[in-house]
Amino acid sequence: MASAPAQQPTLTVEQTRVVLSEVIQAFAVPENAVRMEEARESACNDMGVLKFARLVKMYETQDPEIAAMSAKLKSLLLPPLSTPPIGGAIPAS
Repeated sequence: MASAPAQQPTLTVEQTRVVLSEVIQAFAVPENAVRMEEARESACNDMGVLKFARLVKMYETQDPEIAAMSAKLKSLLLPPLSTPPIGGAIPAS
């Protein structure tokens, strides 16, 4: 018995742009800070978020505007990476 085909994304490039724009705008509203933090913490295991992230990744290569918004969203969601201080490396023996 053949299994059902995987459901394909239902958002167009334009719809994906709109959603990304709205999410970025929501992060910019100070009153949303607590709610956005809660959403960030609970989103990592949400299938809808994972599907959307895959869709955005696919569209990033096709659309520079989506690529730019995706990078901005990642900068809002991910803490900045700290680099080790220069000269703080393990001494050579």
